[in-house]
Amino acid sequence: MSVRILAISGGSLLLLVNNYGNSFISSTALGVLLLILSALLALTGFGQDQLLTSLCLTISALWSGSGLVYILTGQGVLEPTELRSALVPGLAAFTLALLIIGSVALVAKRVLLSFIAVGVSLACAHQVAGLSAAGFGQSASAANYLVVCLAGGYFGLGRLISTVTQGGVQLPGSGLKLQTRRNAESCAPASVGVVMNLLSASVVACPLLGVVPQLSVGHVPWLWTAGIFQISMCVLSYRAMDTLAATVLGFTSVLRFAEGCSALSASYSIKPLSPAPLLVVFSVLFFILAVFGCQKSPMEGLYQLLLSSYCIAVASQSQGFFQSGAQSVQAAIFVVSAAMLAVCMVKMASTKTLSSGQSYFKALASRVRGVEFHDKEHHTPHLGYSKYADAELLGHGCSVLAAFALSVATHDSRASLVSVLPWVVTAGALQLLAGSVAFSRGKTFDSTVFIFYGLMWIIWGSARYAGLYGRVRGFNVAAGIIGFMLFDLLVAAAASFVSAAWFAYAITFQLVVISFLLDAVDAQPRGYDTAAAVIFGLVGFYCFVAELFNGTFKSPRIPLGEPLVKLGGARGARTCPHLPARRATSVQQIANVMKSGGVCGIPTDTVYVLVAACNRPDAVVKAYNVKKQAQDRPMSLWLSSIKQLESVRHLLSPLLLDFMEAAWPSSISMVIPRGPWMEAFGLGEAAKHIGTPQSIAIRSPDCSVATHLINLVGPIAVTSANPTGEADTTHHNQVYAKLGDKVDGVLCDGPSPENIASTVVDCTKIETGHIGFFRVGLIPKSKVLQIFAEVQKKHRGGRTNPAFENHPEGERSTCEREPDNFTSPSTPDAAE
Repeated sequence: MSVRILAISGGSLLLLVNNYGNSFISSTALGVLLLILSALLALTGFGQDQLLTSLCLTISALWSGSGLVYILTGQGVLEPTELRSALVPGLAAFTLALLIIGSVALVAKRVLLSFIAVGVSLACAHQVAGLSAAGFGQSASAANYLVVCLAGGYFGLGRLISTVTQGGVQLPGSGLKLQTRRNAESCAPASVGVVMNLLSASVVACPLLGVVPQLSVGHVPWLWTAGIFQISMCVLSYRAMDTLAATVLGFTSVLRFAEGCSALSASYSIKPLSPAPLLVVFSVLFFILAVFGCQKSPMEGLYQLLLSSYCIAVASQSQGFFQSGAQSVQAAIFVVSAAMLAVCMVKMASTKTLSSGQSYFKALASRVRGVEFHDKEHHTPHLGYSKYADAELLGHGCSVLAAFALSVATHDSRASLVSVLPWVVTAGALQLLAGSVAFSRGKTFDSTVFIFYGLMWIIWGSARYAGLYGRVRGFNVAAGIIGFMLFDLLVAAAASFVSAAWFAYAITFQLVVISFLLDAVDAQPRGYDTAAAVIFGLVGFYCFVAELFNGTFKSPRIPLGEPLVKLGGARGARTCPHLPARRATSVQQIANVMKSGGVCGIPTDTVYVLVAACNRPDAVVKAYNVKKQAQDRPMSLWLSSIKQLESVRHLLSPLLLDFMEAAWPSSISMVIPRGPWMEAFGLGEAAKHIGTPQSIAIRSPDCSVATHLINLVGPIAVTSANPTGEADTTHHNQVYAKLGDKVDGVLCDGPSPENIASTVVDCTKIETGHIGFFRVGLIPKSKVLQIFAEVQKKHRGGRTNPAFENHPEGERSTCEREPDNFTSPSTPDAAE
């Protein structure tokens, strides 16, 4: 929070100096500085405080757009007389947006945030007045930025005093207490997305109101800034597990870039061309999203219907965004967006759960026989934990947009620059995003397809429709396309093992790539490219609807078809449960599997390990056979705490137990002599598989998940979750990949926190006052020796473990009577 508030104060100080000094800073320098501050604010603006996040990202977008306008002015792209026309639409939108945010912050008793939001809002309003009437408003704008600077200075002073006094003195309102609200998980991305719609509506609707003559190059920074921020909010919505909101934000970002390209066309005297078929398809996609969006909130569904209407309005007029029909719809979107922003902010700041109408929609739909909705956990990936929701919906939607954009391509390269390029290239970039999200969820095939197709849209769209290779035709261009064709054949072959729909998806894309090849060698049959694009677009549309429908309803489902090819033995193959380790219910499920004799993979404070309950000897034998354990890599014994040795404390050395108590939980394994104490764990004949005939490695991991699991099942036998001789397993996906159906369950926690094994300490002769090291791992040798020295010091001072105060000397550990020629054990498995 401190960095974000200070960044806003720094930008306000910059604008304060510029306004008081009557444009004291050159336009280019001012624009660059605003961009730097905008980037800093955007990078630090994300956080758990949703209200502050919305404020920071909104101000970041304001400074980004205005900074780009100032740079264009400084570089001569815009004349000084055009500065008013370029700045006013954007400043007007942010004036209203920040006023709404500030008002809600005041109601929520966030006085500091309210001062900042209202101060910047009034500064923008006075700047608009100053641009409309020379000499008016600049000093008032500077005064408002001064208020923001003072608010930031007050906050900084409060933090400084609190730090110096170590929290003893704290100025009112300068604390860092997090304001956690219900319903706020996905409100920040939604609110910022609505602000960007408000910005776009203001820019496009201003010519209708006579505020500016027409869309021009000066409006491009605002529109493209809105597009970039909506893509960022798309990512945040995936983090919030809100697929529908992420898809809508991705689609609206495409509109923003298309609007920007149309505004850019005016500078090059290019007649704007409305790609009507594409916009009709886009309208249908928005309509479908609106219908399904009603299950989340009827208000959001109605809001998305406005976007569908906007696409129809643009498609119905030859000059698209430049005509009154589209501008009138954007004026309506401006009003509704302001209302939606207020609703989002109130929902974010409210301490109560606000009804969104979702329950009514589900109750109505549930009356239909056979309809069953997915539960809240349907985004949990099959092979473990992911921070993102499914992105296949956006990936298929982008294929539909790119395909139908190609179907309206014209021979006029200048017209294609604004009517085709933004749709194809932007859709390709979003498909790369969808592929990245799919990869993070462990969906290798899906991510490969989306990334590959996204690259194809970007490369071909840029080369063909931006004129990068002009009229050149020949084998040099065709060679690269042939490479894409061969790769797509491999994708089609892999798709035949997935489903019929995926296979059709890959094969019809091959038709599109063939049209690219024919165009490259100047042998394109008339109408073939359009036909191929439409066929692929229809297949993509089916996949889009199926993904949306199946992601909403558990039943009924739209069929995607059985795999065309099935491997022998694959039918009925069993896949063990992969459960997120962050849920207590998941740990309980894995504990139940282990109590039933199962062998499971779990995360630890080092790498993933394979575990079995000691009180299930059959499971210990199974784990040993799964690994085909090498003799020089014995299994080890893990405890949740030293309390699990309570029943055998009279059989162990007091010094050893004090050392364990001081060193654990940690990544320190202690090798101690075998003895009768092991009989207490119910290992039976399976005890021979743990450790060597002379000794055994034992430790208590510094991992809450592992410790909780051991508390539930008792002491466990442990070995690394990889075949003997292979590298350690550092991700939950690797456990099943390496060991297959031999594993009965996996607790998933993403990448391992450390890729370094534990430190193995030789405690077989600890009573002599000496310890050794078989391996120095995560815990350094000096740290272990320091802990042991402190324990020895306590013993010399007569301070022993209280557990042994009532036991006679004759009951002390048998390890004290071990012969001097005791055989050192082999090093335990690396993960242990």
